[in-house]
Amino acid sequence: MHYILSDYDRSIDFFPLTLSRPIAELRFGVLTIAEQWKRLIGQGVFHYHTSPHLQEKYEHFIPQKEHVVINAAVYPTRELAQAISELKAGQLLKANGREIARKVANQAQEWSSVNFEEHAVYFLHQLADLFALLDKVLPQSIEELTGHRKSLPLHPSNTVIGKHTVFLEEGAEVYGTILNTQNGPIYIGKNALVMEGALIRGPFALGDSAVVKMGAKIYGPSVVGPFCKVGGELNNVNLHSYSNKGHDGYLGNAVIGQWCNLGANTTNSNLKNTLEEVRMYSYRTGRFEPTGLQFCGLVMGDHSKTAIGTLFNTGTVVGFSSNVFSNGFPRNFIPSFKWGGAQGLSTYPLEKAKRTAEEMMKRRGLQFDINEARLFDYLFKQTDSWE
Repeated sequence: MHYILSDYDRSIDFFPLTLSRPIAELRFGVLTIAEQWKRLIGQGVFHYHTSPHLQEKYEHFIPQKEHVVINAAVYPTRELAQAISELKAGQLLKANGREIARKVANQAQEWSSVNFEEHAVYFLHQLADLFALLDKVLPQSIEELTGHRKSLPLHPSNTVIGKHTVFLEEGAEVYGTILNTQNGPIYIGKNALVMEGALIRGPFALGDSAVVKMGAKIYGPSVVGPFCKVGGELNNVNLHSYSNKGHDGYLGNAVIGQWCNLGANTTNSNLKNTLEEVRMYSYRTGRFEPTGLQFCGLVMGDHSKTAIGTLFNTGTVVGFSSNVFSNGFPRNFIPSFKWGGAQGLSTYPLEKAKRTAEEMMKRRGLQFDINEARLFDYLFKQTDSWE
């Protein structure tokens, strides 16, 4: 069976992260949405239906035979995977009036609805949900990933408090750490390292080959993706992969894309002094829209970076491949390919941005290939549309 993970024309609702990936490649739990569907469904061929500029990189394919289209903005669960496997051609699976999946036989068929009511279904509505819903999905994600498997033993230098599990994958190392699982489990991925003196409260997941540095303070629910390095203080954050917040400074209620680097003492506010609801920039409307949240910090697109001592106001959005620095607070929306901060922004030259990305990827043994170069070229040309 062919499965298409579709953006359902909602990619713009998750800019700037989906400027450079389909919705299904967002990290929502320990794994990305796509990784979780592939684990749960098992057999099948998976494709993406996403923004036109991403289709070449992500191999868009429309099968001529029977296939299943899945809403990529839905959190995958075993119960949903089972319900999808039972769909007949011409059926739509829905929850609370929203479509989860459909089974397609031909373009002219009539549709009938099947309601999914047995378990809670979590839909992504906005970018902030990637951290705001972690308390719901992260414990499930850890349980699904670990199942009845046996963890590596913890080193005796650690202290564990609480009723939930601490699970270590093969090659994981944790030393001299206080692990509090009272509010949820803690997962440490393959070859990941937690250095001595760290304080971690679950639910928390550390991806493969990621590093928690000495003395870090991490409050769950938080997820740190593969090959990330984190230090300082983190509270309810979602770091995708290959990004670094390796030094002191506070990051809270935040989503950070790939290949980002936060300089020492970079700090974001996550609560307004007035305690009012936080508004965040929407690429769809071009305005600052209500998030429904009192705590909301920073969203940063792929390849963006900050200098030492950078400060962000509550509900700040930073686009793709921008470099933020200077004294004071920069504006709450920084478009892609910008250079500067509170004193003003100029254009970050395309070729310089590409060279930086190439060098950063090369340090991790990855190639800045033609698809990456074309993505930079396209997004640079589109930047004026989103200022």
